[in-house]
Amino acid sequence: MTDVHKGSEGSPDFSKERNAPRTKRRKLLSSDYSIKKRQPFGLSRKRNKDIFVTNKTNFKAQLKICEKLLNNGAHEVIVYGLGAAILRACNLALQLKERHYGGIDLDIKTSTTSVIDDFEPLHDSADYETISRNNSAICIRIFRKFSVGNLKYPE
Repeated sequence: MTDVHKGSEGSPDFSKERNAPRTKRRKLLSSDYSIKKRQPFGLSRKRNKDIFVTNKTNFKAQLKICEKLLNNGAHEVIVYGLGAAILRACNLALQLKERHYGGIDLDIKTSTTSVIDDFEPLHDSADYETISRNNSAICIRIFRKFSVGNLKYPE
């Protein structure tokens, strides 16, 4: 009987990859470039039930928009947050759950999203640069546990 965990016979040597010299990225000065950040979510496909949370938007206004959607018969609202706005997206979802006395539930998914930054040169001597980086993202689906129509009394 052969051992399943044999030595490093067929496996690549990862220590060489780890110690391999890396190319250093040169510093891009903000005085030489203007930074354009691309939208990561694909805003052209935005639906009425999608709420994109940022640190710049008013929290109370977003809370009212979500309330209005849920009160007008929407079965679910989907809240998206990216990077530093993840905390605000979580707070928004928890505030909605508290205001509805536990009548709504949350389905939370976290992920890592690639974000692309375009560096456009301000001078002719600089080159156009594109840098891809990863950023944390959250998607919170807020939905009703039960239909509001079932709670009405018969007339």
